[in-house]
Amino acid sequence: MAGTDTGSTGASGGRERPVVIVGASLGGAKAAEALREAGYRGGIVLIGEEHERPYERPPLSKGYLLGKTPREKIYVHPPQWYAEHDVTLRLGTAVASIDPAGHTVTLADNGRVEYAKLLLTTGSVPRRLPVPGADQDGVLYLRRVEDSDRIKAALRPGSRIAVIGAGWIGLEVAAAAREAGAEVTVLEALELPLLRVLGREVAQVFADLHREHGVDLRFGVKVAELTGEGGTVSGVKLADGTTVAADAVVVGIGIAPATGLAEAAGLEVDNGIRTDRHLRTSDPDVYAAGDVANAYHPLFDRHIRVEHWANALNQPQTAARALLGQPDAVYDRIPYFFTDAEWTPRHPNEPVASRDKLSMEYLGYVEPDGYDRVVFRGDVKANEFIAFWLKDGRVLAGMNMNIWDVTDPIRELIVSKRVVDTDRLADSNVPLGDV
Repeated sequence: MAGTDTGSTGASGGRERPVVIVGASLGGAKAAEALREAGYRGGIVLIGEEHERPYERPPLSKGYLLGKTPREKIYVHPPQWYAEHDVTLRLGTAVASIDPAGHTVTLADNGRVEYAKLLLTTGSVPRRLPVPGADQDGVLYLRRVEDSDRIKAALRPGSRIAVIGAGWIGLEVAAAAREAGAEVTVLEALELPLLRVLGREVAQVFADLHREHGVDLRFGVKVAELTGEGGTVSGVKLADGTTVAADAVVVGIGIAPATGLAEAAGLEVDNGIRTDRHLRTSDPDVYAAGDVANAYHPLFDRHIRVEHWANALNQPQTAARALLGQPDAVYDRIPYFFTDAEWTPRHPNEPVASRDKLSMEYLGYVEPDGYDRVVFRGDVKANEFIAFWLKDGRVLAGMNMNIWDVTDPIRELIVSKRVVDTDRLADSNVPLGDV
């Protein structure tokens, strides 16, 4: 524990009630930081179930999983930061319930913490695989740092890794496993990886790239059960009777927002905790940020929930300012996410080519059936291009692959909502700022 524990504050303790943050995650830590930067001098209590102090999750499927990012680098703040900024950090502490009427958080050990304002950064949880044999040893999920450690230990030269789900986590784990020398089979129910996120045109690019680097991609398959020997997984049996042998199975079939506390407390929940543009929930003294927040976005004129690092990084700044009463605190950033993968060149002494790396940034928001055209700019075969998703001639989203310093003009194209000349958009000789 760091800082001074406020315990039960307010009327019972004779002190001003603190701001309480439930979820000692990237979002929770950045909210505490934003409160201090905004000049708030009252108490801050940051509560989390994990025993690790707040850390960032992207490295868990990227650099940390590959052994390239040291553990100390994943943490949001050094350990002394919390005491230095008078933030009470309560780790290994589960919250049992929230009482908005009484402004009280009850802990699993029956302790209570009263609050003036409450911020929920509870994040999300991996969806579990609902088939027989899924509870055996060697069936792995990726959400916490100890999960990444377990997967890393399984990625050995010659080991057989089955990945169920070809989403971002599944593909990043597959790339890391191939780089470690493992044999990798990816099993996906849909026809292509990332189909619901990127659409058929761009999803095919990812399929081709992973196949080039030795990943056995199997689409349109259904998992029937996980086989095993002595309580340890040994393979994945498909509905067609085929069995894929595996020394470990990594399940990446999506995540669900951790809304249990909010729902039990009577807050409005709909694909996450529903908030307004200020990240305020249906209770005026309770806010939500990060994966768990289904926030109204003024640019898109609708509620959206984004399961990516940038929201956990940036939304807490808005929430902190809003709960301090700043009326201009509105979250209107364009959704952003990124992915990275790199493979050793297939021929010794070759430099790393663009086909041997995947460095991508995505800006915007578009649903699977929300666009009518994809425009490519650059060389898709060389894996150096920008893809744009358009509807009625307007750019909804853009993804740059192995091309850098283009996020600002992509953002301008999206925000402007102007009809663009698609020929000029596709022409790499025309600067994006001139399109």
